[in-house]
Amino acid sequence: MLRLAADENFNHDIVRGLRRRNPQIDLVRVQDEGLSATDDPTILEWTAQARRVLLTHDAATMTRYAYERTREGKPMPGVFEVSRSVPVSRVIEEILLLAECSLEGEWEGQVRYLPLQ
Repeated sequence: MLRLAADENFNHDIVRGLRRRNPQIDLVRVQDEGLSATDDPTILEWTAQARRVLLTHDAATMTRYAYERTREGKPMPGVFEVSRSVPVSRVIEEILLLAECSLEGEWEGQVRYLPLQ
């Protein structure tokens, strides 16, 4: 199962729904790791060290820094940029599918936009 991290502004209803649907999901919120109000490059460095794919709604800056890390050859375990316009239930289903069916390292250097279709 993928190791996930939710950035500080990620929808808490999605986090709660993921944990309800699969209590074994390996998901941490960055604020629970002492990273509140931390800039995007630092969050991405932390996710790389922790080997966690980042869940975010921040398409404006987080994805830009993720692509930058990849271009620089730095580790970047992956970013799932989740649209705010998608129903919470659909997002939960897609994240669970990705978390349960992906191999560790499968999303290295990639940014994926949810919903997948």
